[in-house]
Parts: sequence; structure tokens; C-alpha cells
Amino acid sequence: MVDSTSHGRAPHGVRHVPVPPAAQALSTLARIDYANALLADVGPAAGDRTAEQWARAVMEDAPADTRQALTQGWTSLGLQLGPARSDGFVLGWPVRHSAPDIVLLSADPTLGLHGQLLLQREERTLLMACFIQLDSNQARALWAQAESRHPEVMHQLLEQAVSRAAPA
Repeated sequence: MVDSTSHGRAPHGVRHVPVPPAAQALSTLARIDYANALLADVGPAAGDRTAEQWARAVMEDAPADTRQALTQGWTSLGLQLGPARSDGFVLGWPVRHSAPDIVLLSADPTLGLHGQLLLQREERTLLMACFIQLDSNQARALWAQAESRHPEVMHQLLEQAVSRAAPA
């Protein structure tokens, strides 16, 4: 498994962290070929929303051009998406499990790439993790093209959501 991690601190307290074993245990994938995680220091505002509401803030409240680029990218990786804004979906990702502190989004593959996104809310922080399972040569080739950009895109999404949620 590849764990994409760097430990630099960025504005708004969003940083790449090793994937916590407890978070990885929440994945329902048969195998994890790639994982990365970010931690956002949100302060007391973390408790103002459920994990699913935070996931919606990260993905659905992103600028329109960002949302379009995300859905095009996910579709090009062969992920099956549902409605962009609908109960049971977060920007097209099916909600597989939702509790106040945890939401697991899981998109089924058409080309052999299984994707899961986890958002976990704690008292003052948000953890966002991604898990990928690659079941075909085509999936591995597609992921090889996207992998280098992936951590930075996640970082930007989470950082922007935290900035939007910060008191003025």
C-alpha cells in the first residue's frame, strides 16, 4: 500500500498526516492499494456540523468550476457517481455509512478503481482520508496519472471548506 504523507503545516491548520489505523479500519475495501489523510484543526467549529455536513461543505460548497473538475476527474477514473446534490449522495458519491462523527462515501468502479472517502469529526479537528483499491491494469494506469495531484487537490478542498467555515 502507498501512504502519501508529508508533514508540512499550512494555513488554516490543514496538514497531511499518516492514515490512522482506526480510520483505515472503517474502510470496507477488500484491499487498500493507496491511502492518504489530512487533518484540519478547526477548533470548536468542528462540532457545529455532522461529518456528512462537513463532507458536503468540502465537496458541494466548493466553487462550481472545482465541482465540475472533480466530477469529470472521478468519471474519467471510472467511478460510478449518482446525483450531484441529493440525499444519500455527496457530490455524486454514495453515502455508505453516516453517523454524527463519521461519514464513509464509496463509489463503485466501472474500470476497476474502487474509491472511498472518509470524513471523521472530532472535538476540534476533521480527518479526511481517501482509500483506493486497484483491480485492473487499466485502473492502475489511470491512477498513476492522477496520483501525484490527488493529495494537493484534497488539501485545497479541505482548506477552502475550513476557511469558509471560519468566523469572519
